[in-house]
Amino acid sequence: MRFSLFLLLTACASAELLRVMTYNVRYPAEGDGADLWDLRRDMFVASVRAKDPDIVGTQELFHLQGEYLVAKAPEYKWFGVSRRGNQEDEHMGVFYKPAKLKLLKSGNFWLSETPESAGSMSWNVTLPRMVTWGLFEMRESKQRFVLYNTHFPHRGQDEGARKKCAELIAQRIGKLDLKVPFILTGDFNAPATGPVHKVFADAGLSDLWMKAPQKFGPEGTFNGFKGTTTGPRIDWIFFRGPGIEPVIAETVTLHRGDRYPSDHFAVFGLLELRSLGRLQSK
Repeated sequence: MRFSLFLLLTACASAELLRVMTYNVRYPAEGDGADLWDLRRDMFVASVRAKDPDIVGTQELFHLQGEYLVAKAPEYKWFGVSRRGNQEDEHMGVFYKPAKLKLLKSGNFWLSETPESAGSMSWNVTLPRMVTWGLFEMRESKQRFVLYNTHFPHRGQDEGARKKCAELIAQRIGKLDLKVPFILTGDFNAPATGPVHKVFADAGLSDLWMKAPQKFGPEGTFNGFKGTTTGPRIDWIFFRGPGIEPVIAETVTLHRGDRYPSDHFAVFGLLELRSLGRLQSK
């Protein structure tokens, strides 16, 4: 078959679905009684596997919890350090399926005036806060994306600090390649109608819960181990970039009787990433 010399280059696009989750797992607190980690850990694993995410950003994760998940769900690998810069205390652990995603780079920075200093704090917070990030490539389409995962200060009087944290992340996002899709997961300890959310919206990020054409489950994400569905929506998935489209957002309410895998509901999202390329003729 002969092709005209004037045939225009044909744009082609391959789409791949990405299953994303953000999950505050609740650290293994000794005073949790019937909600002790050892009593809910298998339900936690089941709640992750029920939605089968390709990538999960976690908060309040201790190292032993991360190791338990990958032992029981070996389809996942994970990375991250604690907010102290070691394996003690809370991690922003990121779990991913190596069969679906290739991890190209990863790192951490702290939400402070000295972001490269592990364990650093600013703005009168009581605990270090941080971001763990990864640059991934989808194995099928070769589409790359960046994921940030974080957990913001929790006290009522930390509203100013939360806004500072958001502004620092927004500055970092502003330096990323606009052509590479970006995803932000986290527990932001802030209402979805407040100034923290606005910082991200002003930075060009879209809230999956607000943009997805299909939504399932309650809007509230904090349940206090009681299954409360009227709590605030403080766990968010944001996205930005060309060729990334929201499909589904879901608040995951899996439980067994009156017991829950965490004091937060996980938030699950289905995103379509389209890799744009060109088919050249001779």
